Amino acid sequence: MNRYMYSFILFVFALSFFAFGWVSHTAYVPYEKEQEQTLLDTIRENKTLNVVLLNAPSTYYIGPDGPQGFEYDLLQSYAEHLGADLNITTAHTVKEAIALSKNPNIHITSASLSKTPHREKKFHFGPSYFEVEEQVICNRGMLRGSNFPRNVEELAGLNIMVGADTSYSETIKSLQADGYEINATTTSEYSTEELLEKVAKHEIDCTIADSNIYALNLRYFPEIALAFSISKREQLAWLLPKNAKELEADMYAWLNDYNQKGKMTQLKDHYYSYILFFDYYNTKMFYKRMKSRLPKYEKYFKYAAKRFDIPWTLLASVSYQESHWNAKAKSFTGVRGLMMLTQRTAKMLGVKNRLNPKESVIGGTRHLKQMIKFVPKEVEGENRLKFALAAYNIGMGHIKDAQKLAKKLGLNPNIWSDLKIVLPLLSQKKYYRTLKYGYARGAEPVKYVESIYNYKDILDKQNKVLKTDLVTSKLP
Repeated sequence: MNRYMYSFILFVFALSFFAFGWVSHTAYVPYEKEQEQTLLDTIRENKTLNVVLLNAPSTYYIGPDGPQGFEYDLLQSYAEHLGADLNITTAHTVKEAIALSKNPNIHITSASLSKTPHREKKFHFGPSYFEVEEQVICNRGMLRGSNFPRNVEELAGLNIMVGADTSYSETIKSLQADGYEINATTTSEYSTEELLEKVAKHEIDCTIADSNIYALNLRYFPEIALAFSISKREQLAWLLPKNAKELEADMYAWLNDYNQKGKMTQLKDHYYSYILFFDYYNTKMFYKRMKSRLPKYEKYFKYAAKRFDIPWTLLASVSYQESHWNAKAKSFTGVRGLMMLTQRTAKMLGVKNRLNPKESVIGGTRHLKQMIKFVPKEVEGENRLKFALAAYNIGMGHIKDAQKLAKKLGLNPNIWSDLKIVLPLLSQKKYYRTLKYGYARGAEPVKYVESIYNYKDILDKQNKVLKTDLVTSKLP
């Protein structure tokens, strides 16, 4: 056999061996296994993120400018990251939200749910985004008696109600198992916010709520008061389907980036900053004057709002902060009227009589509109209005000084959450001596803006309630 024939036989043998191996392998293993589509792939492909959202101030509600709420805004940002639209299914209680989460088409359930050991055995949670603690909230009037509780032992004999299937009901059961005498009932009918309202009206003595929920509702129900914390710090997180491994990983990466960019700080600041300025007496007087004084001037605020494209509830809030809705108000510095205009400013704005309610409101609104135009173009969205309000209080020169200082300190000069850190520094010599406009009482515009937004939020909620009552009254 010559060497050519030998080489040919060897080649044929090798080829046959390879072909046999390939055929036998494909008999058991597909040539190209098709990769299964993940839930994350489905969301991106359909461009829709299906979420269950609890209808409550701490999560999601329809405000004067449309949908809002801390968790709604957070979910909206995540949906934008995915290139998807939010498809919202509304729940009214935690129990209802948990029930809806079992729908196979739901991708995320958001209902201010804390990661309790009991829940973690039953549900799949995504990353934590907020930290809270459970607090016992009781009627403020009980402070005048001897039955306002200061610890768990003093809950005995009180009428307590909490939501069914909440972390609060878990806490009550755990305490009862430990031998504490607690007369608590659970309800599927009322949300935590509704139970806080019942406490405010003293229909029940106490309830339990997360610290963020209590803080948000304190301005709506000033007759509630914190008794004591009944849990350690807990993490809030969204519920995810069990087959959401890739979605969860993407969510962790996005949330980390969201935090790193300071967006979470801005969001928390937007919804919770004014809580630091809560004053029981002032809030009670605000509610009282909403009934006795506001109706006289509401038409002027609405007229100016339509004319200058600024929310009327914000104008009314500015006026309350300035004069407590007293058309004849006068300060020791000579500013007067509903919007407390100086004589010089009034003349510049064409206001002939500062004590005329309509003239004062229109003049003050025109002045605020001018301030908005003077805010640097780099300041966007809601930040522009807050910057303008601060300038209304302290002057635009000091605002620009604060922006320069913010940049020097490595902060963002174009967002309110950073500017309000810097503004109080304008009263310190080591900072103001290098600034163009020098010394300023920088803490005042911070409190000024936060107070106005607190009043505005109360007015917006009250306005929504009145509209709902009006619609209901017209139903057959």
